Amino acid sequence: MKRVVLITTGGTIASRWQGTGYAADTPGQEVLATAAVPHGVDVKVVDLFNVNSPRLTTEHQLTLLHAVHRELADPEVAGVVVTHGTDTLEESAFLVDLHHGDPRPVVFTGAQLPHDAAEGDGPGNLRDALVTASTVSGLGTLIVFNGVVHAARGTVKTETLDLDAFGDLSGTPVGDIGFTKVTRRAEPARPTALPLPPLPQAPVRVDMVMHHIDADPLLMRAAVAAGAQGIVLVGTGAGNATPQFVEAVTEAIGQGVLVALTTRVPSGPVAEIYTEGGAVDLVAAGALPTGTLRAGQARMAVLAAALATPDPRERRRVLRHALAAPESTPAH
Repeated sequence: MKRVVLITTGGTIASRWQGTGYAADTPGQEVLATAAVPHGVDVKVVDLFNVNSPRLTTEHQLTLLHAVHRELADPEVAGVVVTHGTDTLEESAFLVDLHHGDPRPVVFTGAQLPHDAAEGDGPGNLRDALVTASTVSGLGTLIVFNGVVHAARGTVKTETLDLDAFGDLSGTPVGDIGFTKVTRRAEPARPTALPLPPLPQAPVRVDMVMHHIDADPLLMRAAVAAGAQGIVLVGTGAGNATPQFVEAVTEAIGQGVLVALTTRVPSGPVAEIYTEGGAVDLVAAGALPTGTLRAGQARMAVLAAALATPDPRERRRVLRHALAAPESTPAH
């Protein structure tokens, strides 16, 4: 028998009707009971917390990260599955991936339809996640949804309600699941894992600011004034803003604040093409481009760097490391 640990955190897969809407309240054993457990797999359930994922905090995420490492300390465990709300699943999965150096997989999954739906997608997604967690190796943290295996890095929620809810719009899925087997398509590229951060004694503030027509850096300066240790600037196009934002980035960097530059465009990399406030000037001012990572995962990279060390220069080095990954390669 292969032992897989199921860590439950709530989300739609654990949600039931509350009279006015849905909320997570289903214990992990009841969630597991809906799925067809693959032959030869023994599942240990760990109920970590039970909340809708928009309510998650950094404390929740770090509690989850430490729980994953604690379960993988057991050499008898073949892999870990995490059930998670889809709203912020991409963020938690990427944070775990940044600190995951074990060849055994950590597989995130969830559902678009609630636990008590007659034709819900949760049971199938959970079965596929258990298949993946018990059979693959060396692929890092994964997201399994609607029969597809995705690398955590770069994968985001692409549909609000559709069952095929996740994808990497700039990359290729890792594989597909059919007949209780994972067929690989690509090998995900990942930097070496960061050390496990301690649970913070105080909240670590990392904010996002979006550029748009008529935008000014008021909110960016407000974030710095509020104590932000990092800021993700969500630019237009390939990562562009205005000269006023360049000034604000320079000020933030001068105060030891990390600044990462991403884009609100769904796919493609941040690129240093334009000046007059474009990515050329923002990067020159000290903003670190995030490649194809979008805002939520870029924020996780900044958070990981802020948690790693109090030294501003070392934080920039850690952030560069977290953002740097070679291209994925086709599976052999």
